Amino acid sequence: MASELITVVGAGITGLWQALTLARRGHRVRLIERCQTPFAAAASRFAGAMLAPYCETETADPVVGELGLGSLALWRQTFPGATFNGTLVVAQGRDKGELQHYARLTWGHRRLDGGAIAALEPDLARRFEEGLYYAEEGHVEPLAAMQCVLDAGRRVGVEVELGREWQPGADHGLVVDCRGLAARPELGRLRGVRGERLIVRSREINLQRPVRLLHPRHPLYVVPWGQGLHMLGATVIESDDAGPMTVRSALELLATAYALNPAFGEAEIVDAGAGVRPALPDNVPKILVRGNTIAVNGLYRHGFLLAPMLSELVADHLDGAAIDNRVFERV
Repeated sequence: MASELITVVGAGITGLWQALTLARRGHRVRLIERCQTPFAAAASRFAGAMLAPYCETETADPVVGELGLGSLALWRQTFPGATFNGTLVVAQGRDKGELQHYARLTWGHRRLDGGAIAALEPDLARRFEEGLYYAEEGHVEPLAAMQCVLDAGRRVGVEVELGREWQPGADHGLVVDCRGLAARPELGRLRGVRGERLIVRSREINLQRPVRLLHPRHPLYVVPWGQGLHMLGATVIESDDAGPMTVRSALELLATAYALNPAFGEAEIVDAGAGVRPALPDNVPKILVRGNTIAVNGLYRHGFLLAPMLSELVADHLDGAAIDNRVFERV
């Protein structure tokens, strides 16, 4: 198998990890991307990129948390810029019920009082009476992480072809299709889930880890990127619209960030954007095997968390290992 050329289509975070892992296993790999500029059309660039398998168990299928835990070590091994300072989850006093509910649905955390929160995040001192700390979780800055995985793939021999359109059936060898929503003509179950985010720069706030502020209507996560930059995100909208961010979403994110710490009111808005992520009906990713094509799709909002382990599962399958029926399907 190692001598057969494998074509990986799509250079978002899923395709990047597939190409890297297969090349590391000794396969000849070609990575094809329709855009001439890396990542320009990838929904991955708008990701929160939180490596949060414990927090995601609040709403996700158990397999998401299980695979996500396996991905943490792969990120540590591959991307020196990955930060593992944990995740802090807080709620305002009137929303303490949200915090208790979150604690019941997740694991891997310890409870903090106001003093412990201040010790972890001095810029949140005296703002919250209790919180949850998920010490093993991490985060990455999306574009830097994607560039690192691309560079790592090139170093182990991945042939990268940018600006090349690909059509189903165009290659006679093995194809790993990671095109996201572009694969919907072949994968009719796919739907789009829009996510929006703001990037702000603050001279007054310097968080050390992702912070999730729970709210019954407008939950928020804030991800620190260093040098005063923070990404604000939360929106999960059932829509295929990849257009610019809406005023409503921007107001909701900014208002909730202000509630986290009013100093965000003085932050500069550096960028605003929206991307559409591919999802399947149960929001669980699938590895779909059809003839000489393996489609890896439906990662929903878990792309950075799940891409490394999904690439390991595909490589294991090609090496003859048993498949995990929770994510594999033959179609």
